[in-house]
Amino acid sequence: MKKKSKNKDVKIDVHYLTRVEGHGDITVDVKEGVIKDCRFKVIESARFFETMLCGRLIYEAQHLTSRICGICSCGHSLASIKAAEDAIGVRPHDDTILLRKLLLFSEQMDSHVLHAFILVAPDLLGVGSIFPLVKTHRSVIEMALRMKKLSDFAGEVLAGRHTHPISFVIGGLTKMPDLDRLKNLYAMMIEARSDFDKTLKLFKKLEFPSFERKAQYVALSNDQEYAFYDGHINVNGASLIEAQNYLSIIKEEVRDYSSAKFVSVNNAPYMVGALARFNLNGDQLNKTARAAAKYLGLNRPCYNTFMNTVAQVVEWGHCLEESILILKRILKEGLNDKNVLVTPFPRREEWPIRTRPGRGVGAVEVPRGILFHDYTVSDNGVVTQANCIIPTNQNINNLEADMRKIVPEIIDKQSEKEMTLTLEMLARAYDPCISCSTHVLDVRFV
Repeated sequence: MKKKSKNKDVKIDVHYLTRVEGHGDITVDVKEGVIKDCRFKVIESARFFETMLCGRLIYEAQHLTSRICGICSCGHSLASIKAAEDAIGVRPHDDTILLRKLLLFSEQMDSHVLHAFILVAPDLLGVGSIFPLVKTHRSVIEMALRMKKLSDFAGEVLAGRHTHPISFVIGGLTKMPDLDRLKNLYAMMIEARSDFDKTLKLFKKLEFPSFERKAQYVALSNDQEYAFYDGHINVNGASLIEAQNYLSIIKEEVRDYSSAKFVSVNNAPYMVGALARFNLNGDQLNKTARAAAKYLGLNRPCYNTFMNTVAQVVEWGHCLEESILILKRILKEGLNDKNVLVTPFPRREEWPIRTRPGRGVGAVEVPRGILFHDYTVSDNGVVTQANCIIPTNQNINNLEADMRKIVPEIIDKQSEKEMTLTLEMLARAYDPCISCSTHVLDVRFV
């Protein structure tokens, strides 16, 4: 929709956006107050993971798909495992699910602290990157690295390594977590409570841009808990849909200016991620997280996209306390190896294997939002069709809608340089994970 703002001409071309993962361009073209172009372009080559899966044994899928992302490796692995189990009819034990939730919590914490401190804080503190903050806010950066180290250690203890986990497989784990290391992890998490308190005091002082656009929100919801691992698809709080039926509401399309697909619900953009989860499920946050949200002035519903980072901080506290509860239970009651340990996937010389043929869908909440893996498997355990819908792809459509809303609001108040920064901050608020690489920025005004 064209929007007028006096008779001003503005052309902004950000190539590439910094402090996000991968290549993303921002293009804005306003002529005589009318928006002619307003786009977020993903310009990377397609990576063909869905094609790579076809013809491979279903037991290999989670090891391949964890390579989709170096930050959300565990989330991709768990979505993949859930889809595989759904397809071939495997039901993991509750102890296995407990460990999966603990792994997913640790990944949320890892990514949220990275985004809030390393990628967003420089904008709010008026610097171009984290490096000047090492001199001016050294204790804050050290705290952020300490918080990240906690999550990295959790991944090592639970899954062998945090990036591209090893031991979580269909049906259970190939190796049990070491009890002494779980005790160490528990102690680290208890100590991390003080860092969370300091984080709240820091973000209380930071001022986020004022902006409001009522969007559609989509996330998993579960009557029993603030959903990360399992639940129904919640669309705007109005309807709950089985994950298996996600294609009945979620539609993908290709646009000629971007190598990333655009996704819609109800023929309109929607937002996923921490703010969407908070808006839809905020009443199920634990006591610590609810108090943090109140302290930081994050109220439901919140329609300010920039506050997604604040929602991530709140979720960090939620995940910390939930992880402490799980570890306390494990250390008290123990884990039964017979319930959790499974045999690694069959060796190649043992192929073909026999499985139940079928289609399975795995949906989990990763840091940037709801993630879908969808596999069709033959009776000899081979993937014949695969579909993965990534949170960032779901958010791009909504980001463009936000851009079209914010440009007329700032065009007469800000210079082109200031507008560029505001649009960059808006894009970074989504914490986009475009690919597994980091690049530099070149801003050109035409």
